[in-house]
Amino acid sequence: MRVIITGGTGLIGRRLAAQLVAEKHEVVILTRNPQKAGTLPQGVRTDAWDGQSAAGWGALVNGDSAIVNLTGQPIVSFPFSEAHKAKVLESRLAAGRAVRQAIEAAGEKPRVLIQSSAIGIYGDRKDEVLTEDAHPEDGWFGSVVSAWEDAADGAPTRIVKIRTGIVLDKNGGALAPLVLSGNFFGGALGSGKQWMSWIHNDDECAAIRHLIANEKAEGVYNLVAPNPVTNKDFVKTLAKVLGRIALVPAPELALRVVLGDLAATLLDSQRGSAQKLLDTGFAFQYPTLEPALRNLLGK
Repeated sequence: MRVIITGGTGLIGRRLAAQLVAEKHEVVILTRNPQKAGTLPQGVRTDAWDGQSAAGWGALVNGDSAIVNLTGQPIVSFPFSEAHKAKVLESRLAAGRAVRQAIEAAGEKPRVLIQSSAIGIYGDRKDEVLTEDAHPEDGWFGSVVSAWEDAADGAPTRIVKIRTGIVLDKNGGALAPLVLSGNFFGGALGSGKQWMSWIHNDDECAAIRHLIANEKAEGVYNLVAPNPVTNKDFVKTLAKVLGRIALVPAPELALRVVLGDLAATLLDSQRGSAQKLLDTGFAFQYPTLEPALRNLLGK
């Protein structure tokens, strides 16, 4: 199968491409600048695209292909300005429209479109267990993520929307700053009661491959480990793995004053359920946090 990945030079895309190549699939990563894509897994091909149309790559789509749309301006940025917020939204809408147009124009439709989304769509939900039927929040994050995952709606193929949690990977993403905090600060963020829906990147990419292959899979799936933890427990587990002591927590008010709207990414509570994914027969390699952290940190 040919798998076309937009946004494939990021943390998830690179790992996914490596897994797909290992399974003997043809992998094409679409990127704005192939010359600056960096080192990719052997056997992966890059093609240029403008992030807004099917020009130059639409002909790659055929009846034995899948598209994984991971494109989007990173949400986390400082300062978290209105201009940055606009770029975050437009980059996702433009990519979704381009993918839909490519599928509509293809003589043979692809097997599936995997449309990226995020667990942040639910907003701050305290202890509520969040299945895929939970309504999105009304604030900025919820509205952006809703628009992001709906951007490709109407494409004439099977569509799977993946609401990804906090991806843990040794090469970047959320883990590095969490480890830095654990080494030099060590305390919970705010009250520490907020739920963290995390997932090991190997499981993230394995789940995407599983949803590509499972022709009955359709609609929204939370891509989170089946055992979310509170921030306080995450910090304690990380401190244990690092051989450190969890120290003084970071005050919530201070975080909100310093980070503004960006503080929501650290303080909102999302207790995502993985049951729908489990019901498809998917088996997690890292269902609990401590083994995941030990694998990633070599402890």
